[in-house]
Amino acid sequence: MLEQYYRINQAIGVSIHILPNGSLQINACEIAIEQNRLNFVKKVIDINALEELKKHFTAKGALALNLSGKGILQKQIERTELIDQQNFSKVLPNGKVEDFYVQNFISGSHSFVSVIRKTEADKWISQLNEFGFTTLMLSIGPFPVQHILPQLNVYDQEVIFNGNIIQRNEQSEWTAYQYKENAIAPFPLKIESEGINEKLVVAYASAFQLVMADSVQGIQAEVPALQTAFQEILNDKKLKVKASMLLAVFFLLLLANFLLLSWLNSSNGQLSAQVSQSNQSSVDIQSMNDQIKQKEALMQNLGWDEGINKSVLIDQVASLLPKDISWKEIAVNPVDIAAGRAARLLVFSARQLRITGSSAKIIPVNEWIARIKTKSWVKDVQLDSYTFNSEMNTGQFILIITY
Repeated sequence: MLEQYYRINQAIGVSIHILPNGSLQINACEIAIEQNRLNFVKKVIDINALEELKKHFTAKGALALNLSGKGILQKQIERTELIDQQNFSKVLPNGKVEDFYVQNFISGSHSFVSVIRKTEADKWISQLNEFGFTTLMLSIGPFPVQHILPQLNVYDQEVIFNGNIIQRNEQSEWTAYQYKENAIAPFPLKIESEGINEKLVVAYASAFQLVMADSVQGIQAEVPALQTAFQEILNDKKLKVKASMLLAVFFLLLLANFLLLSWLNSSNGQLSAQVSQSNQSSVDIQSMNDQIKQKEALMQNLGWDEGINKSVLIDQVASLLPKDISWKEIAVNPVDIAAGRAARLLVFSARQLRITGSSAKIIPVNEWIARIKTKSWVKDVQLDSYTFNSEMNTGQFILIITY
């Protein structure tokens, strides 16, 4: 996805054909990649002077230069991967390769080698740069057209346009090339669905391989200065993209931090309100518990035992009374004298029945105790005392029932 930001997205292609008398035929077009489509921005043909380019195209625009005509040597030789001083003699006998810019276009079993003196090419490059353009690529002859032939509405092995005649085999490999000034295309040319003047084919091909440099191998002369300038621009674009991405990441982090802090502040406010409400509730609950305990203590002091119906209990105990026992009195939750004396308060025995009675013998009392213990509500029965009264000729007892 980032490759589109690491390449030249808009470029000017300029083809300069130098006639034998030194006059120029200049054609140029500007193309741009927009939404993953390659579109023409401007097309200009038949310019006679280089300075006229300034009237039609934006200064500082990336430019791909193509030179042809006078001062350029083109030769077809057997396929050669690298042109060096050793095999340069096949192209230009007695020539020094370091004096020339060399372009080696390989197609099938042939190499189409194009050369131009460095001084001549540098002259055109310097002039374009002086006019404000940024020259990044130099190509020689029509050979960059190889990249756009699939886009042209050409279906024969022979391709003719603006004086250029290209012969190809069935594998679409170039077998021969020649230039005839009067050779023109036999039918209107189109780049896909858009018409294009045949004079602009080379200019378009030059611009095309500049903007598509990341995906096609440019057919160009080896010009170190232009290659360095091109790489510097790409590095600058990469640096700007990475800086923008870094700033975007920092912005997103700051935004996320702001949103997180806002959420935490909101949550903290809610939690504070809940804690405050919880504390208030705890205070209220504690206050209520204290009141309940006070009331329970008061009711306990008053002998309250949760509303148990004591009359029912007394009735059940009385129903079990043997005939040999006389029932004198019964006290419900009687006063605990010892505990009250220690606390200096009136203290009641909780959940107790204190029965006072008489029986000549202790056996009926024990029998009564056994009967009472059969009741489910009875927790314990204790014979607190049994004393025989000789004057009354009977025993007196005190019975404690815990319920």
